[in-house]
Amino acid sequence: MTKYILAIIMMLGMSTVAMAQDAPACPDGYICTLSGGTTNVNSNTKVESPPPTAISPSINASNSDSCTVGVAGAVQTQILGISAGKTVRDINCERLKNAKTLYDMGMKVAAVSVMCQDPRIFNAMMDAGTPCPYDGMIGSQAKSAWESNPEKQPGGSQSADPQKGGLLKGMDDDQKSTAIGGAGIGALLLLLLL
Repeated sequence: MTKYILAIIMMLGMSTVAMAQDAPACPDGYICTLSGGTTNVNSNTKVESPPPTAISPSINASNSDSCTVGVAGAVQTQILGISAGKTVRDINCERLKNAKTLYDMGMKVAAVSVMCQDPRIFNAMMDAGTPCPYDGMIGSQAKSAWESNPEKQPGGSQSADPQKGGLLKGMDDDQKSTAIGGAGIGALLLLLLL
């Protein structure tokens, strides 16, 4: 072991130290190398950063028992980038799950009542001669009760009318917040373009 250490020390002692020589000047814009092991690099390069990017957020709504859908988007201008995302409730999915759960529990009339909250189902049931239940009444009693109270029919006089209550009438809270947020982002981008 000591032989190896002595051999290494002797090799280090016999080695010569390489000295850097004065290199001739290299013209601007060129890269010059010398064979003596010394490198002189003179380069004029301009490093530019990549353009800014607005990246939309990742929204995970993949739970199979959740009736939500993830919505995300991003807009990038040369000055400002905006990204936003949210989850939106799927009302029809919730209605189907609730009706199936009620039906599985043996509550068939209640399941039909849940489905009848959709105006399309309500109209289909009336057209088929099997009207939706009304306050515990079924059949012809329910039909006459629905006809005497048209304001309680889904999609009846409660539908969105621009003359009565504005554009947001008839929207649920999720739809209203999405519409208001989209209008705000649109107004901000319009101001930036002016």
